[in-house]
Amino acid sequence: MTAAKTTQILHSRSGNLGILCLNRPNALHALTLEMVHGIRDAFQDWRDDDETSLKAILLKSSKAKRPSFCAGGDVKAVYDNADPTFFHDEYQVNHAIATSRVPIISLWDGVVMGGGVGISIHGKYRVATENTLFAMPETAIGLFPDVGSMFWMTRLISRPLANFLGLTGQRLKAPDLIHSGLATHYVPSKDLADLEKALIDATISSPTSGDDDDDAVAASVLSSYHQTIPTDDSFLVLNQERIEKSFSAKSVEDIVSRLMENDDSEFGTNTLQTISKMSPTSLKLTFEGLSRGATECDTIAQDLEMEYRMAKACLRNGSDFFEGVRAVLVDKDHDPKWNPSTIPEVTEEMIEEFFAPTDDELVLSIPAPMPSSKL
Repeated sequence: MTAAKTTQILHSRSGNLGILCLNRPNALHALTLEMVHGIRDAFQDWRDDDETSLKAILLKSSKAKRPSFCAGGDVKAVYDNADPTFFHDEYQVNHAIATSRVPIISLWDGVVMGGGVGISIHGKYRVATENTLFAMPETAIGLFPDVGSMFWMTRLISRPLANFLGLTGQRLKAPDLIHSGLATHYVPSKDLADLEKALIDATISSPTSGDDDDDAVAASVLSSYHQTIPTDDSFLVLNQERIEKSFSAKSVEDIVSRLMENDDSEFGTNTLQTISKMSPTSLKLTFEGLSRGATECDTIAQDLEMEYRMAKACLRNGSDFFEGVRAVLVDKDHDPKWNPSTIPEVTEEMIEEFFAPTDDELVLSIPAPMPSSKL
C-alpha cells in the first residue's frame, strides 16, 4: 500500500526514524478525514514493509499562525455530514498508534486538544514545551472526551482528576502535564530541531534492532534533551486537594454539590461556572463512560469499540452535539440550548442508550500496551 497523497500529512523517513508531520497550519492542524487516512496509510506502509528497520516514529506539526500540534478533530465536517465515518476511521488510527511495536514520540509544541490528544497520548513518549496547551473540551460541544480517553484517563491519572479534566475541559500547561505524567518529557521549543536530528542520528547508529532496543534508543535521546521544570505552582498542584475532594464523588450531581459547598473558593466558583456551560447530557455521558472505561474495558480496543457506540449516538437527530457545534463553531453565539437543560433531567435510561449495540460496530481486536506516564 502506498500512503495516501495529501499535503495535509507529510510522511517521510530519515535514517531509521519515521516522521509524520501534520500540515494544516491555517486550521491549527485540526484533523480532517484526509489526514486520518494519511496517518493510517503511513502506519500500514511501515507495517507492511518487511525491510523496514524503523526504531522510532516522530509525530510533529509544521509551523502555524499559533503554536499548535493539533487542535482537535474536524467536528465541523462531522456536523455538516452527520456521518460517523470520521469517528470510525479516527478510532482505527488511535488503535494503530496504541498497538505500534515501534515507540512513538509526539512533540506537543503548542495546542493539543481532542483528536490531537488521540493521535499522541497512546504513544510511548509525549514531549511538552513552553507552548503546550492541552485539553479535552468536548463537553462544551455536546460530545464527550473520546479517542480512547475513557481508557487512558482512568489509567494514567487518578479517577478524580480524570473526572475533573473530562467534565470541565480544563486547559493544562507544561508544568501540569509533567506533574501528572501526561507529558513524559519537557524540551524547550528552540531545541526540538536538534532533538529530531539527534533521534535520526541515533536510529542510524544503533547496531541492534528489537522492541526493547528500539525503545532504549528513543529513551536515551529524549533523556539527554529533557529539562526539569518547576511544578509546585502548577494549577494541578495548587488545586489537587480540591480536585480530589470534589471529583471523587459518585455522580455528577454529587460533584456539583461538593463544589457548591466550596463555592467561596476561586476554584469552586470557577469550576461551577464552567460546568454550568457544558451539555448536561455530555457531563453524565462522560462520567458514565469513565466508569465503564475503568471497569469494563480491559483493552484500548474494547474502549474504542464502546466509544464508537457513544459517538454514533451523539449524532442522532436533535442531539446536543449539533446544538453545541452550532453555538461554538457555526453561529458562534456561544449560547447553546441544551436538551435536557439541567443535569437532574438527564436520566440513567437516557445515558444507557448511548452504550447500546448498533448495526455498524467498530471491531478491533489486538490488545494494546499501556501508555507510559513517567520518565
